[in-house]
Amino acid sequence: MSTTANATFSVVQWDEKPYHEQAGEGKTTRSHVIYRYEGDLVGESTVEYLMHYPEAADATYVGLQRFVGTLAGKTGSFVLTHNGTANAVDVFDSIEVVAGSATGELAGLRGSGKLALSGHAEGYPFALEYEFV
Repeated sequence: MSTTANATFSVVQWDEKPYHEQAGEGKTTRSHVIYRYEGDLVGESTVEYLMHYPEAADATYVGLQRFVGTLAGKTGSFVLTHNGTANAVDVFDSIEVVAGSATGELAGLRGSGKLALSGHAEGYPFALEYEFV
């Protein structure tokens, strides 16, 4: 039976750099991002996103995120995969805990979630459906 962890995350740092840009092809970027979490998840994470912008404001991206901190009072770390799309206003993202990535008291963690964010804010809601196996 799964449990829902509810948290709020904020962007501490966003460093995005293009590594391929050509007229008619859009651009592809690499982003190094740091998030801070409060709520049922407390801690920080580092994410590496690869993003492709076929048009000026639209992007498709994938990412790996390593969270370090506590989940419902248990300490450790785990890795999430991201698969999403974004435009100038909205972000839609599917996330999943990488099997076998959890450490410490979080060992055996499985989970997934979806993000649907709109606009820029100081904090964003985050929900993770999880269980320990």
